Amino acid sequence: MAATHQANFLLPEDILNELKASVPKRQQSRVVAEALRKELKRMRLAKALQSGFGLWKAPHHPELKKGAEAFVRSLRTSATGNDKHYPMLDIEKNVVKE
Repeated sequence: MAATHQANFLLPEDILNELKASVPKRQQSRVVAEALRKELKRMRLAKALQSGFGLWKAPHHPELKKGAEAFVRSLRTSATGNDKHYPMLDIEKNVVKE
């Protein structure tokens, strides 16, 4: 387990009240640390995605000319040896496409 250190910072009153009402006193630091760890990870990922934006070049990936969905379906067909249809998740609409 990593060493712990005390940190003093301000929280909005509504968040602090909800924390106190929802989490036992001896677990509050752990809950705040986990939430902070998740947010820092999200921020690192966002920064990495932003810094890598534009690195993908279509000419370097001719296998995706017909689209990612067609490419993934071809991989699945070659891996299974059949033409079984697998549903795909449309990330923009958050729905499964058949």
